[in-house]
Amino acid sequence: MEYLEFEQPIKELTDQYEKCVQLGTESGIDVEESCKKIRTKIDETKKKIYGNLTPWQKVQLSRHPDRPYTLDYIKGLVDAGSFVELHGDRNFGDDPAMIGGLASISGNSVMLIGTQKGRTTKERQYRRFGMSNPEGYRKALRLMKLAEKFNIPVVTLIDTPGAYPGLEAEERGQGEAIARNIYEMCSLKVPIITVIIGEGASGGALGIGVGNRVYMLENTWYSVISPENCSAILWRSWEYKETAATTMKLTADDMLKQKLIDGIIAEPLGGAHYDAETAIANVKKAVLKDIKILSKQAPEKLVHDRQEKYIAMGEFKG
Repeated sequence: MEYLEFEQPIKELTDQYEKCVQLGTESGIDVEESCKKIRTKIDETKKKIYGNLTPWQKVQLSRHPDRPYTLDYIKGLVDAGSFVELHGDRNFGDDPAMIGGLASISGNSVMLIGTQKGRTTKERQYRRFGMSNPEGYRKALRLMKLAEKFNIPVVTLIDTPGAYPGLEAEERGQGEAIARNIYEMCSLKVPIITVIIGEGASGGALGIGVGNRVYMLENTWYSVISPENCSAILWRSWEYKETAATTMKLTADDMLKQKLIDGIIAEPLGGAHYDAETAIANVKKAVLKDIKILSKQAPEKLVHDRQEKYIAMGEFKG
């Protein structure tokens, strides 16, 4: 497992534990008591570190390369063999950074849509690190409209550092595609449940993030800009990214206090990458609960409540 800078004390203790176990195996010496003490120390250190994370440390955890990505969640959420991926925006092409398709979750038909990053260098390049082109957002909208046609709830999973900023994306109408999605999602007549599973940055996240219910996993962030870019704009340097992360109020706790999200989904101690199965199970529980509640509501109420939810977030003068 890869360890972040602030996790180094855990790494050192884990290395000690592994050496202790190896010593007992190779020499035949009884080291059970020593290993037990190290194991206890590891647990205590984890609780101390992960119980007092700074906003910047949570940003780092949200980007951990071992965290489960959208395809991992899809595999864990859906009934075996039920996910059918759908491709293309019927306009320009397909976007591998945006995944979408029909599936069944515990017998409930859903349209699953999410941004996918990538594990290997080759896959990250192919997926553009989870940054979608306009055709990705247009594909997502096509699938949402398909879900509306067949009265199927939409579940979106967000993990993106933002929409793709390349010249070709701008030439094909990146801003219009995101704005269109926001506009259309406000009026979609089926339930929309959104979960931020990693990074939730800028319009790239909001392009599939307008929901009746919006959740964040415990160690994720949601903001109009990343701490690094905010630091670069305000201080002309990335050196103040930690200060920016704190000032921006971008953590799940901050978002809930400001009533910008509806709830926080717990992660295993240390983050979702320590126990992906439990993290996915927690997401599944929240999604199923809201599918059951929202599916009973009339389309008009779903639209009205969703619009009122976002109108209440801003202040304006007539």
